Amino acid sequence: MAGAVALAAAVSGCGIRTTTVPVDAGPAPSRVPCTLSGKETAAQTQPQMPVRVYLVCASALEAVDRTVPISEGRTGNRVRIAQALLGELLEEPSETEREAGFASLVRGPLTVSPPRDGDPAGTLRLSRQPEDLPPAALAQVVCTLAESEAATAGGTVVLAGPGEYAPRGYRCTDSVKQRPDTALPTTSPLPSPAAS
Repeated sequence: MAGAVALAAAVSGCGIRTTTVPVDAGPAPSRVPCTLSGKETAAQTQPQMPVRVYLVCASALEAVDRTVPISEGRTGNRVRIAQALLGELLEEPSETEREAGFASLVRGPLTVSPPRDGDPAGTLRLSRQPEDLPPAALAQVVCTLAESEAATAGGTVVLAGPGEYAPRGYRCTDSVKQRPDTALPTTSPLPSPAAS
């Protein structure tokens, strides 16, 4: 009997007091792997070009390797490359990507057009104002374009919308990849206007 009382006292005296106040201990650890085990093979009727896109996984951005038809991702044409990459972001993740925890927050319609007269060099005009996109979706777009030929020198992505707002330069940093739901850093000054 004395042993049982001593054991009960030892267990109840573990040093952690109970509380009725809710405690915020941060987000629960993610159980999704955020890694793809192998390359998917799909029936391909034309030559493919490898590309890298950024998807959301466990509240962060992670790079995923995909392929696009060479005609869509042809090098040398910044607008075509950007449109091919946007097309990949607009696609629903594959079953393998979904099982690994990947998602895309980029929603259509969303297209890319060339710069207007007076725009800085390398400007890509989206069919929606960049600031109107959810922050994580804009982060996906910027980080995906920043690692492609669609970016300007130094990895800056110069974006504008269909309206009269001036283009802005966006950067994809490690902090953007870790917290894509926050405001993206912008650059200044922008590249000189494109030749018309």
